[in-house]
Amino acid sequence: MPAAVRSFASGAELCAGLGAAVAEVAARCTADKFAVALSGGSLPVLLASGLLAAEGVDYSRWHVFFADERVVPLDDADSNFRACDEALFSKVGIPREHVYCVDASLSAEEAAAAYTAQLRAVFPGDGPPAFDLVLLGMGPDGHTASLFPDHPLLQVTDRWVAHIEDSPKPPPQRITLTYPVLNAAAQVFFVCTGASKSPNLAVALGVADGCVPAGGVQPSSGNLVWFVDDDASEEYRAKSASAPATPATPAEVA
Repeated sequence: MPAAVRSFASGAELCAGLGAAVAEVAARCTADKFAVALSGGSLPVLLASGLLAAEGVDYSRWHVFFADERVVPLDDADSNFRACDEALFSKVGIPREHVYCVDASLSAEEAAAAYTAQLRAVFPGDGPPAFDLVLLGMGPDGHTASLFPDHPLLQVTDRWVAHIEDSPKPPPQRITLTYPVLNAAAQVFFVCTGASKSPNLAVALGVADGCVPAGGVQPSSGNLVWFVDDDASEEYRAKSASAPATPATPAEVA
């Protein structure tokens, strides 16, 4: 299924659309848990801005992992947990035991193994964990989670969680979900804003030449939706308008 692209004229409209879509996906989940993976960067604030305005969200069923995390204490300024906690967790009723955090007392390699064990406890079975929703961002260089351009981690298929000790962006030690996990999700929402993202957004969406890590996120049987502002989507929209193929269009979130 091709990616759906939802482009918004303003940040406020993007946040509202994203929050409503996440609330809808959570409401449609009939299982006893709603399993979601979150990223850091600007995403926690953008997500919270829209999601906190949504009514009737049952956070007691949420089980939250991190698409990637820095191997730093949870109260460190670089911690994705801290960013999500300040923007969202501290304001809603997600049980603390349902938020699965990195153990920063371990090495990056050991932390990745320990995080894999947490995933296996929540997702029994042999196949990659199937999240109900994964929320990702994309950097100007096209990276997503802690999957960076031309890095060996892009080739990892035998692990659910990989570690990185030479991240091009500080801090250098991180853990990240790998493509097999990201692509097993029922829903993947990318959130991308700003003109600096425009060239590589077009690459990720396949209307410009090149290859970026974000473009490798292609759910095998799930839905992929990009929530972007018009600045980020400018090049995508221009190239789509002139391309002979039918451009991606917004689709219903299932």
